[in-house]
Amino acid sequence: MTKVLLAVVALAFAAPMLMTLQAQTPDPLMARARRLLKEAPIIDGHNDYPWAVREKGKLDVDAFDLRKPQPALMTDFARLRAGGVGGQFWSVYVPGDIQKASNISPITATLEQIDIVHRMIAKYPDTLELALTADDIVRIQKSGKIASLIGMEGGHSIDGSVGVLRDMYRLGARYMTLTHNVTLSWADSAMDAPVAHGLTPLGESILREMNRLGMLIDLSHVSAEVMQAALNASAAPVIFSHSNTRAVSDVPRNVPDNILRQIPKNGGIVMVTFVPSFTSQEVADYGKKDAEYQKTHPAPHATVAQVADHIDHIKTIAGIDHIGIGADFDGIEAVIPGLEDTSKYPNLIVELLKRGYTDAEIRKITNENILRVLRGAEAVARRH
Repeated sequence: MTKVLLAVVALAFAAPMLMTLQAQTPDPLMARARRLLKEAPIIDGHNDYPWAVREKGKLDVDAFDLRKPQPALMTDFARLRAGGVGGQFWSVYVPGDIQKASNISPITATLEQIDIVHRMIAKYPDTLELALTADDIVRIQKSGKIASLIGMEGGHSIDGSVGVLRDMYRLGARYMTLTHNVTLSWADSAMDAPVAHGLTPLGESILREMNRLGMLIDLSHVSAEVMQAALNASAAPVIFSHSNTRAVSDVPRNVPDNILRQIPKNGGIVMVTFVPSFTSQEVADYGKKDAEYQKTHPAPHATVAQVADHIDHIKTIAGIDHIGIGADFDGIEAVIPGLEDTSKYPNLIVELLKRGYTDAEIRKITNENILRVLRGAEAVARRH
């Protein structure tokens, strides 16, 4: 009995020490993920922080100091650094119905959003620098700063004007999502009734001008018919700045397999997003239930593993060269546990490493694929 009692006491004292040692032991996969992110920093396709400045900060970039923690937001410099972000497309989103809702022209509102990005960069010159080309991104990353790019979210931002499109490009916009959630006269949204059933002649002329300029054509938010029409029309690689796959989560915002199969020929990229309902079929289905059902049934959560499932599917159908990341931070209200803010990208990298992804494949997903796409668009522009 004495020996047994002594053994129990010894275990009681040893257990806390063992737990402490385990907590102090570094996770080799996390260490590998962080090393990879230093070698090939994430270039994220979509962050809505400028909209947060508009809505929560009343257009005042001084409303939030990104050098300090911003717990009410998903983005600040400490978390971007912890997440391994070296390049960011800042979305200059404005709602498709902003004219009706606020009596503000979508062109005016988009210009104000672009101005927010320029003022952000001017406010933090030691951390942010405007990038206009792929080479700019590489140079800026090597300097230790975060390369800052501008992406327009929705063709309503140009009000059907090719001239305005050119002006937006001159101001730094390097992609345009053809629609947001509202169908336009020249292109259909995935979330609205179709009008053109693809692209009208005006829509095709807008795409040709985007090719001529070197502005990326972004097919997140558009209908499958517009996806197909854009692939038929574009001489340059296209992007999906923040979309997942319909085969894993069957929602209209995601990319169907017949489109994925065509991406390699086009050279484009699908940048997987962390939007829970685009990630998890269970979350998407729960959102369709009525309030009474939701009162008595707990809400499901998307997982890091499910994000990786989308990456696996794109790899299987389109190939490793056609995957990127576009989290949609500060543009989402619900989050995925483990991917709550801009510090959490390493958790996804760890999940991919567990699945056997090689270092070379990780570097393609985080950095190299989108650089190749940008260079492809720039090469097409030089030929025009």
